[in-house]
Amino acid sequence: MADVYKALADETRRLILDELAARDGQTLFELCSLLISRHGVGSSRQAISQHLAVLEAAGLVTVRWQGRSKLHYLRRAPLVGLTQRWLDPERGPTCGST
Repeated sequence: MADVYKALADETRRLILDELAARDGQTLFELCSLLISRHGVGSSRQAISQHLAVLEAAGLVTVRWQGRSKLHYLRRAPLVGLTQRWLDPERGPTCGST
């Protein structure tokens, strides 16, 4: 779970997830173009690739090769687990308070 928090701590990585939430299955080139045009993020392709690697290591992004293109997909399962920690009333308090 710490990897998910680390991945979400960076604004650029959150923007990448926003773009994948809007349209899954994007290439590095597509994501770089969107980050520049929509958000003014001027990071290099190498920097965005490193951000994608962090997101993939945290389980938030999966990849699939289609020919020579590497497509990136948002994986929502870690986010559901993250939010359920505080939103699930069945779990109850964990610190001994009511």
